[in-house]
Amino acid sequence: MVYASDKLIIDTPEQIPLEFSLAGVGSRALALMLDMLIMLLIGIVVGVIGALVIGGLSSYLPWASNWAGAIMLIFIFLLQWGYFAISEILMKGQTFGKRQLDLRVIKDSGAPITAYEAIGRNLLRVIDSLPFLYGVGILAVMLNKQNKRLGDMVAGTVVVHERPLADLQPAFTPLTSTLTPESPSSAYNTSRLSVDELQLIETFLQRRYEMPPQLRIQTAFQIADRVGRTLEIPREGRPDPETLLEVLARERRSMGR
Repeated sequence: MVYASDKLIIDTPEQIPLEFSLAGVGSRALALMLDMLIMLLIGIVVGVIGALVIGGLSSYLPWASNWAGAIMLIFIFLLQWGYFAISEILMKGQTFGKRQLDLRVIKDSGAPITAYEAIGRNLLRVIDSLPFLYGVGILAVMLNKQNKRLGDMVAGTVVVHERPLADLQPAFTPLTSTLTPESPSSAYNTSRLSVDELQLIETFLQRRYEMPPQLRIQTAFQIADRVGRTLEIPREGRPDPETLLEVLARERRSMGR
């Protein structure tokens, strides 16, 4: 794992370096503003419903208003500190604000966060938000090259820009346009691939279902690009990356038999 010029570079077991662009203060602040707006709307809706319910009960239960006040305080606390943690657990490192800006929280290793990291990084939000408008958090992000606030430092997480999936697979054509049933099994001449490249393909195909979606797509794209250059397959004429790797693996196995 290497941090360089606002990028997180991770060497995967497939020996493919993956690059993630670190999210800066601006994009994180905008995502936070969107999340705060959502929280405000939730608070208003719950507050209005609560007021109507309490208004209807107060004539029958005089003490209902006191309990309602305590419940609302607890709700506001849970909303303020639970919204982020629960969202990041359920949405695998994203809140609604982060999703709109294509941001995601991941571990320093590039793996997806678990409930432990989601809760840990957000427990420190109370300190990051001091003295007001996340002054401590902004200062921490600006003073370290990983763009981490205190919660990220404690939980071992980092916020990155996640490229839209459509941007990761440009200019690929469906497999049917390049390989028809009448095509020969050795369409790509995999004998030109090195042993390392063949092992790279096989290792990826065996481990891909264990990878988080973003890591899986990026890895497939980079391996396909590497072997595509070796086999001189034009990018415009290739099937999608995983399909290409599957075809190459099948072709190589057929040649071996």
